[in-house]
Amino acid sequence: MTPASVGFQCPECIKGAAKKSPVIRFGEMRSGRPIVTEVLIALNVIGLVAAIATGGSLFNGGGTATDRGLLIGSGGVASYRITGFSFRFVGVAYGEWWRIVTGGFLHSGILHLGMNMLLLYLLGTQLEPLLGKARFLSLYVACLVAGSFGVLLVSPHSATVGASGAVFGLMGAAVIAQRRAGIDIWRNGIGGLVVINLLLTFAVPGISVGGHVGGLIAGVVVGAIVFALDSAARSPWAGTAACIAITVALWGGCLWAAAR
Repeated sequence: MTPASVGFQCPECIKGAAKKSPVIRFGEMRSGRPIVTEVLIALNVIGLVAAIATGGSLFNGGGTATDRGLLIGSGGVASYRITGFSFRFVGVAYGEWWRIVTGGFLHSGILHLGMNMLLLYLLGTQLEPLLGKARFLSLYVACLVAGSFGVLLVSPHSATVGASGAVFGLMGAAVIAQRRAGIDIWRNGIGGLVVINLLLTFAVPGISVGGHVGGLIAGVVVGAIVFALDSAARSPWAGTAACIAITVALWGGCLWAAAR
C-alpha cells in the first residue's frame, strides 16, 4: 500500500451511480455534507500523527512496515512476527485482533497518507451521498477488513499499513455504480484508474498485492449486492445488514488466515 498505488486521477470518473442519479464529474460534490468521509480522513490523519509521535517517520515511503515506530509495529496487519531481541511473537495469530482494523488507519508517511486520502475524498464525496452514511460506512469497513484478509493470505508476516485496501474497495464499488447507471467506465475514467493502479500493484516492489486485490474484489462484490438490494428490498437497511454480515464473514476469514 504505497502512495504510487493511488497517485493517479481520472479527469471524469464517478458521473453517476444509479439509474436516476444526475451525471456529475469526478470530484464534484453531491448534495449533503460527506460527514463519514470527513471523519474517516480525520481518523487517518490522527493515525499518522500518533505513529510519528511513537517513533514513526513523516517521510518514510513504502507501505509495508516492520518496526517503523511503536504504533505501526503494534498496529499494522500481520499474522505473526518476531520482534526485538526477546523474540516475542506478536500478531493476529497471537490474539492481537485489532490489527485487522488498525492497519487500515495507519500510514508510513505523509505521501502515503496524502494519496490515499485524496482518493478517499474524491470517491467518498460521490458514494456517501448516493449510498447514505450507514451503507457507505459499512461498505468501507467491509472493504478494509477484506484488504486485511488479503494481507494475511499473501504477506502475513509484515506489519502492513495503509487505507489502500478500503480505497480500492471504493473504486470497485464506483465501477459497479457506473455500470448500473449505464455509463461506459472506460470513457469516463474509473476503469482506467483501476487498471493503472492494478498494474502498479503488481509492478512496484513493496506494494501490498493482497491488500489491494482483496479490497477491490470486496468493493465489486459488496457494491453489487448493496446496489441490488437497494433496488429490490423495501427496507433501506438491507444493504447495511448485508455489509455487516459480509464483514463478519471476512473477519472470520482473517482469523483463519492468521492461524494457518
